[in-house]
Amino acid sequence: MIEKKDISIVIADDHPMILKGLNEELTTNNYNVVGQAINGMEALELIMANSPNIALLDIDMPLLTGFEVIKKAKEKQVDTKFIVLSFHKENDYISQAKALQINGYLLKEDSFSEIEKCIECVLNNEIYFSRAFNADSLQSVSEDLKRIKHLTSSEKTILKLVSEQMSSQDIAETLFISIRTVEKHRSNIITKLELENTTNALTNWAYFHRNVIKEL
Repeated sequence: MIEKKDISIVIADDHPMILKGLNEELTTNNYNVVGQAINGMEALELIMANSPNIALLDIDMPLLTGFEVIKKAKEKQVDTKFIVLSFHKENDYISQAKALQINGYLLKEDSFSEIEKCIECVLNNEIYFSRAFNADSLQSVSEDLKRIKHLTSSEKTILKLVSEQMSSQDIAETLFISIRTVEKHRSNIITKLELENTTNALTNWAYFHRNVIKEL
């Protein structure tokens, strides 16, 4: 097991007191904090410059969100493991984290011991979600993502447009296809996602999952 002093960490949060407290906890416990950022752009620059073992990021930050930082860093193929630290417990955020294959998701209410447990797990190539999350919610999100992956490229395109609240008529005109073709795709999507075939069921589901769908 790698020693704490050899674990390099970048931390980012736009709340100065939270950032200060997190830094003090980490350094007091012998972790090597190599950079602190108060916005997403600074965080990305620090990650690219230092290639830390771990990046502990808030989700809601100016300039770039934590999710955007992770996406851009992954596109650059950095070796950093990413842990988000947030107040958000909603399934939409869990979905985005899982879709981005984020290594860890902690809540700001979690104890420092849980942060340490998370760091240990992700360095061992394990995925760690806060114990405060409901296991059923995590499972439900995972199943939704699996179903989305079974869609064809055409169905994913239709789903993206549905998530933007576009009607079948608008989708047909945008893609230069018939309304009948759009409706056939919608029917297939509903079946694959295991949704009830009711009015607006797909539209509502797609809108709720829009942040994940836009990454398809």
